[in-house]
Amino acid sequence: MPDDPLSSHPPLRRASRTFITALLVFGVVVPSAVIRELIEGAMGSGPLADLDWIAVPMAVTAWLAPRASYRRRDALWWFISPVGLYMFVVIAWRVAFLPYRDWPPRPDEASRVRWLRDRQQAGLWHLSGAAK
Repeated sequence: MPDDPLSSHPPLRRASRTFITALLVFGVVVPSAVIRELIEGAMGSGPLADLDWIAVPMAVTAWLAPRASYRRRDALWWFISPVGLYMFVVIAWRVAFLPYRDWPPRPDEASRVRWLRDRQQAGLWHLSGAAK
């Protein structure tokens, strides 16, 4: 039995990772657009409909951000929609690859992260413990 629990699970290939990322992005953006249309139909166009358009993506971004080495406050970038969408796509791209990590750890994560040395996983990181 291997001593590394990740050695039995090879990292995803690019096509699989892209598919999962697309599902995450569309699974968040499309329902928020539907919510905006429903509110706009019931209450008319206005700031409430615009804020509800970004409420769901902001909440999901804040929830997923620590798992992808981002801060929860990075969800505030949704107030500038193109930047918020870009940040969410990057976070979704990283989350789609978990538990493997192909990005360097933040300084506060450095004590809990280790290099994976298996041949299939060379150059990847593994973060032990839950994200805070």
